[in-house]
Amino acid sequence: MALVVRVFLAVVLVVTAALKVSHAAVHKVGDSAGWTTIGGVDYKKWAASKTFHVGDVIKFEYNSQFHNVMRVTHPMYQSCNATVPLDSYATGNDTITITTKGHHFFICGIPGHCQAGQKVDINVLRHPLAAAPTPALASPAVPVAHVPAAPGPNMAAPVKSVKGQFVVLGLAIATLAVLVSGLA
Repeated sequence: MALVVRVFLAVVLVVTAALKVSHAAVHKVGDSAGWTTIGGVDYKKWAASKTFHVGDVIKFEYNSQFHNVMRVTHPMYQSCNATVPLDSYATGNDTITITTKGHHFFICGIPGHCQAGQKVDINVLRHPLAAAPTPALASPAVPVAHVPAAPGPNMAAPVKSVKGQFVVLGLAIATLAVLVSGLA
């Protein structure tokens, strides 16, 4: 019986460790260029090349003397209107955790920057296996992100699917069942 308890505890530890793997991906806006007007970064292409999910972290890195980040509505995004943003960020190293599906619109509020292309539409898929994001102009305005406290540096762990974790859990339970039935 002591062996069964030890095996069970080992299985629980393995499953617990598997479930603690980060579910989120960290996306640095503009990749190595960051959030800037220099270098002709195409943020529309950048966003189209990514797949965003609820729980992902969007990281804006920029020179705070020359740029900022403003979360705005779809109409504000389209017209580059930064007068009444939903949220404003100005640290130069801002992280935003996406908590809802749909479009999340961000612009630089410095005059002329948004018009020069410093704006991004983060489209979070409805389902992890859904098709690629549709263009912003074809989509209606949808819920926006909630911004909790900044995550720690260890948020850069690879994406791990929930389905895979259930597979690990199922294998652990099956292993335990085989061990217990063999000892009975």
